[in-house]
Amino acid sequence: MKILTILAVLAIGVLPGTSAAQDLRDQIGDLFSFGDCGLPLCLDGSISQLTGHGDHFLPSAAAGNAAATLFLANAIGRSVSNAPVSAASSGATFVLVGGVPVKTSTSSGPILAERSRTLGRGRVFVGFNVTALGFNSINGAPLERLEFVFGHQDVPPAGIGDPVLENDVIRVKMDLDLRIIVSSIFFTYGLTEFIDIGVSIPFVRTSIVGNSEAQVEPFGSTAVHFFGGTLADPVLRASTSISGSRSGIGDVAGRIKINLGQSNKVGIALLGDVRFATGDEANLLGSGATSVRLLTAIAGTFEAFSPHVNLGYIARTGEFENDAILAILGFDQLMTDWATLAVDIVSEFQLGENKIPLPAPIQVVAPFVREIRTVSIPERSGDVLNVALGMKFALRGGTHLVVNGIAPLWKNGLQGDFVATAGMEIVF
Repeated sequence: MKILTILAVLAIGVLPGTSAAQDLRDQIGDLFSFGDCGLPLCLDGSISQLTGHGDHFLPSAAAGNAAATLFLANAIGRSVSNAPVSAASSGATFVLVGGVPVKTSTSSGPILAERSRTLGRGRVFVGFNVTALGFNSINGAPLERLEFVFGHQDVPPAGIGDPVLENDVIRVKMDLDLRIIVSSIFFTYGLTEFIDIGVSIPFVRTSIVGNSEAQVEPFGSTAVHFFGGTLADPVLRASTSISGSRSGIGDVAGRIKINLGQSNKVGIALLGDVRFATGDEANLLGSGATSVRLLTAIAGTFEAFSPHVNLGYIARTGEFENDAILAILGFDQLMTDWATLAVDIVSEFQLGENKIPLPAPIQVVAPFVREIRTVSIPERSGDVLNVALGMKFALRGGTHLVVNGIAPLWKNGLQGDFVATAGMEIVF
């Protein structure tokens, strides 16, 4: 227990408090701002040299900026909120027989999935873990090579491309480095022989570094849209960068598990999990909305081998978040008296169409009809399929060292190549 306390104090101590500086969400929007007027894609050179040409890209930039910022911020918030949390009950489980606790589990249990057995009346499960998330792609598009294209405002006569200067575009190339560390403390109490209640409290640190470079691409021989310089010697390229990190409490979860029936071999349980919007959405520390997860856990125990299936539903209250069907299939295997292997396939299947559409292509009508793609991020669903592999090592006094790794099998959403988790758990 002392080990868990020390680790928790260290984790909280290394997380600096959130400063009063600009929110991280706003900083993402700053990657589209290159001029001094305070608006995205403001062309200071055109403003100073030519009347009426400095704001022709503002409508496109405002819409594209808002869509891109919302899309990225929502993906980050969802990743933070969905950071791996240990199963509600882990380690050994017990029942009281004649007032004496009798062990009912063989292995130390799964890491991410839920098993049917509960802790047992009066027993306590406490744990702490740290998860590191380093992102490198979104819907399969590399974060280091994102690209956005902004079109000219449609001015009379009707249709983009007439007059010919409306064929000008501004191409923004972006490089993002996103890293998140989630340190979670969780607690479960055996309220009765068949009911467990618990809570998980995450502490989150989100760091973002970004660079972007904008290039005006004139369609004709004369550039009337430029960031600086003069009409005779225009500056068609501009760059900007951001850097920041914020820390604080994430989305706190409350959990309850009810064992509906249990034999020596097979059992079934229901798990309810509510994640509250306690994380600061503006600083990418939480999803900004409450979510409710309901799971049915079916598990078996066949000597050292314990398979399990979790099926459920997650309802998200966020305006731009989709509900989903959840499914986990896996097993935990007692390898030795002190080591348990845990393997899971973790999936989530989005319900409905994406609530945050990516910017639509630019439809140009003159001097010839064509379509210009506006973003390098492909449109994909929020379906998730991950494989998780971990180990639990039994130490003294009911304490377990837990290590786990998650690798994505589908390139959907905001992802890294690998998510690593390490922690300690104890049942007493």
